[in-house]
Amino acid sequence: MNLSDFDITSYSGLYISKVSHPKFGKKYIARFQYDKKRYVKVLGYEKRDKLTLDGANRLMENFKDSILKDVKQNIKITQKATKDNSSVNKNSFSEEIKKLKEENEFFKSILKNYKSIQPEILEEGIQKIYDLQELKPYQIELIKLQDWLEKENKRMIIIFEGRDASGKGGAIRRITRYMNNKHYRVVALGKPTETQRNQWFMQKYIEHFPTGGEIVLFDRSWYNRAMVEPVFGFCTPEEHEIFMEDIVNFEQDLVRQGMILIKLYFSVSKEEQKRRFDRRINDPLRQWKFSEVDMQAQDLWDEFSEKKYEMLRRTTSRSAPWHIVRSDNKHLSRIEALKIILNSVDYDGRNYALNFEPNEEVNISVQKELLQMRKTKDY
Repeated sequence: MNLSDFDITSYSGLYISKVSHPKFGKKYIARFQYDKKRYVKVLGYEKRDKLTLDGANRLMENFKDSILKDVKQNIKITQKATKDNSSVNKNSFSEEIKKLKEENEFFKSILKNYKSIQPEILEEGIQKIYDLQELKPYQIELIKLQDWLEKENKRMIIIFEGRDASGKGGAIRRITRYMNNKHYRVVALGKPTETQRNQWFMQKYIEHFPTGGEIVLFDRSWYNRAMVEPVFGFCTPEEHEIFMEDIVNFEQDLVRQGMILIKLYFSVSKEEQKRRFDRRINDPLRQWKFSEVDMQAQDLWDEFSEKKYEMLRRTTSRSAPWHIVRSDNKHLSRIEALKIILNSVDYDGRNYALNFEPNEEVNISVQKELLQMRKTKDY
């Protein structure tokens, strides 16, 4: 990057690019060293960039239009791709495009009054806009995947597992944000009823399995019996062992019969879990998330680690592997979860200009996770 590639801004030391960044796909602000020859870093993409209120105001004056252009550009690209590709259902995008437009207008309405916002809140808000914009291309791809599943009459189950406060719920909300709600369901089963306690353990889950053209997302799943139930004594050691012995064959049968099964494990560190719990306790808008089980999660960390290690080691298989998503960084974990889902099938109309390669610092193999747990004795 050379200085000639940028226009100077009204904020001292900051320059705005003349063209979109090859990685981020939008114009951006950069700071240069004093010799003004070497590009140093992009502002707005890293939360550690500290801006004064005056600096944030100036940055937004130069930059907010380019932030908000991307949704409209994505819509134009999607509409053109839909028009050019006869294999994609031309009517399936209309509702989702309407949502994109509405959200774009919502961002504009917020940014009109940005000068009255506290600097730290403004900075966090700018970062969230970037994060949401980075998710959009992958969310558009999910709409195409949904359309393909419906056309091919395929069934998909996505399992979201992980410790409390590992980011499962937030990931589900981002994944389903623009999906056609007629063709997906989120299942989060509560405490089993007396009838369910007397049934075959898997029966209550099978009742929610998808039909043709449908996706079911399990916010926690039958793997409760592998981690939560044995730690809290909700099942006997014998029931736990029967589950561990039988579940691989059960999942292999599902896959053989045409089910697309994706198993995501969101792996959060003990320190980050505590930070999120503290935020839940102190934030009135999040206190409803904090439960009695959460209160014990830190004290029982080692017990959960032991069961996690055993679960990952014994229940991953070639037909139904675990995908480990390190989730201390929520945004990166959501991007990687989207990539895993999109890479699971070869759907029509894929945008090959997007980066579908896994981030190896976030999306890691079971073997690497188990090795790390052994090294740190976290099992």
